[in-house]
Amino acid sequence: MRPSAEVHEFGSPPTLKLIIFAFMNREQKEKNPGWSVSLGLLAGAIVSGGLELQLPAAELTSTALVYPESKKIEQSDNFHGTWVADPYRWLENSDSPESKAWIEAQNKVTFGYLSQVPARDQLKQRLTRLWNYERYGVPFKEGGRYFISKNDGLQNQSVLYTMESLDAPLKVLLDPNKLSADGTVALTGYAMSDGGDFMAYGLSTAGSDWQEWRVRDVRTAQDLPDHLQWVKFSGASWTHDAKGIFYSRYDEPVGTNKLKGVNYYQKLYYHRLGSAQTEDELVYHRPDQKEWGFDGDVTEDDQYLIISIRQGTDWRNRIFYKDLKAPQSRVVELLNDFDAAYHFIGNDGPVFWFRTDLSAPRGRVIAVDITKPARVNWKETIPEALEKLSNVSLVKNQFLVSYLKDARSAVKVFRFDGTFVRDVDLPGIGTAAGFGGKRTDIETFYSFTSFTTPGAVYRYDLTKGQSTLIRQPKVDFNPADFETKQVFYSSKDGTRVPMFISHRKGLALNGENPTYLFGYGGFNISLTPTFSVPNLVWMEMGGVFALPNLRGGGEYGEEWHQGGMKLKKQNVFDDFIAASEWLVANKYTSSEKLAIGGGSNGGLLVGACMTQRPGLFAAALPAVGVMDMLRFHKFTIGWAWTSDYGSSEIPEEFKALYAYSPLHNLKRGTRYPATLITTADHDDRVVPGHSFKFAAALQETHRGETPVLIRIETKAGHGAGKPTTKLIEEAADKWAFLVQSLRLSANPRSTSPNKSETR
Repeated sequence: MRPSAEVHEFGSPPTLKLIIFAFMNREQKEKNPGWSVSLGLLAGAIVSGGLELQLPAAELTSTALVYPESKKIEQSDNFHGTWVADPYRWLENSDSPESKAWIEAQNKVTFGYLSQVPARDQLKQRLTRLWNYERYGVPFKEGGRYFISKNDGLQNQSVLYTMESLDAPLKVLLDPNKLSADGTVALTGYAMSDGGDFMAYGLSTAGSDWQEWRVRDVRTAQDLPDHLQWVKFSGASWTHDAKGIFYSRYDEPVGTNKLKGVNYYQKLYYHRLGSAQTEDELVYHRPDQKEWGFDGDVTEDDQYLIISIRQGTDWRNRIFYKDLKAPQSRVVELLNDFDAAYHFIGNDGPVFWFRTDLSAPRGRVIAVDITKPARVNWKETIPEALEKLSNVSLVKNQFLVSYLKDARSAVKVFRFDGTFVRDVDLPGIGTAAGFGGKRTDIETFYSFTSFTTPGAVYRYDLTKGQSTLIRQPKVDFNPADFETKQVFYSSKDGTRVPMFISHRKGLALNGENPTYLFGYGGFNISLTPTFSVPNLVWMEMGGVFALPNLRGGGEYGEEWHQGGMKLKKQNVFDDFIAASEWLVANKYTSSEKLAIGGGSNGGLLVGACMTQRPGLFAAALPAVGVMDMLRFHKFTIGWAWTSDYGSSEIPEEFKALYAYSPLHNLKRGTRYPATLITTADHDDRVVPGHSFKFAAALQETHRGETPVLIRIETKAGHGAGKPTTKLIEEAADKWAFLVQSLRLSANPRSTSPNKSETR
């Protein structure tokens, strides 16, 4: 297991956060199973605890809106003989005076519209009430101390605590809420030294991917002088003597716009505790490979530094290592064929265990003896199964193996020789995450959640094979009032695609239910059942929440991923459209009551589907989306996504990208769904210019009566670390928009509160 943790708090329990895929953080997600994504961004009229939301008597439409002027410039580019106009190119520079004036004018229209929706204040009140519950991260133990994160409910950021035992009082180790008045400084990752006396931790300001790392003395909860800058897409790993950490960084950007420059040439460093960053030792870099990124992890026996080399977001990687007991030894290129994904699990001396999809698209575990590394000597420890192998950890000299069975968690225990020991009995059908620890530990911890189960925390005794509930949230609703089912439908080409559907019990299949269809479909990311306050709000008022597991994701292994990437990306959109058609055909909803949403790559999904089938949806919520598929690779880390999308610089891939790029497929005179685009001024991953240009073009081409608006958050980024106050405000705005756009009426039923006690 990676000796560091990455924090992604979005106001939901640990395994369900706002679906904003950290494109370059895939490696850290897989090594820290507590990392996850959320499916929130829902909306609707709510009736709960006697609260009833009624629609306004007057209807708001775009006929009452005057959109800001978006000037057009003469700008065209030649792509392999095809000239493509880009009249809103000037909006790519979000810091120019013209762009700032445009942003201010757009927000004035958007917030003016939303403020007129009477339901908004009641929505915000209900959101705030439900969001106000204690939630915990997955604890872990180091040096006789336990570490755990906790949010009291409405804190902008979760607080990191220590405790002497699982029953002992919590002691504050780091409270990010005290680092900024508005809660926009977030804890993004941390790593404890052996013995647990020191913590290296990363901070992000205003949602930026750029991090600053510091070191804290756990015993005093005070910072040491160490200060590391220009860190991005990196964790930290301590040497066992607690004298320093390995981490990766970029050179300090040059120019006036340091946050938005293209990121190349990451380097792996060793920082010795108490020294200046300028004195850090350069451990490994490749001047001949500008796209390579590095993750450095120290093995549990302190013998080796494992260097995982990634190239963009490509699932394939390389594994090098350095013998730390021989400081002058060279870096050994162990796995350098770039032919598969290899994830280091642990080692027994010179025997390294890897999770890989080499000759096994659903994953398997292999053993490589570095003293005889030829492939003929590799041994298979755990063979490929029918289910997708999603994570492996090494605790109590046993493999804890997490699988996805039709996008639901299953966990098994194996011995070193691959012999099956037992299944881990999970609390139900849902998502389990965690299971970290060391080879000498006899316990591990995990969280469990589902669409109607807030994230509870369990201790698993590896000697007895038993789980014990140690933390259970108290949330003001009764899970028995809701139900979830999984269906399978056929996509355009006949592919069988699963979809979760969650709603109140007793739902009438009359074609009139407001339905929110949420999707992602990319970068080998799996969407699984998880709890979120916005989902609950939607279902409380009688809405249907639907989550299809689209191709491009990782639910069924690498073949499923490849079925929705590059020249096959259209399969993802076809899967999503087919899910919409299935919901309508089976009387869950109608096109007049169907809203779609997604963030980042999911924002692209929404943009592509609403331009391809505008009449199929009543409303669309594309969040921080990749909307310009011809120029995405020219900004910050966008070049890395070409492994999944392809590149407009390659003729065949340009043709595919141009065919679905949301910005380039808007047609003048078309009635598009009511649309609320969301982005943020500090998004340095999917730069806001994508959303700005799409909004300007959509307002120009749209000829319907429904509003097409853009909401531009300030002091926020791609999503990670967004404070709770901003999450609630944003959700209330989106939900108010859907209440109005879907013309919802309130359901007079109320929920039956059922508060379970925290243990």
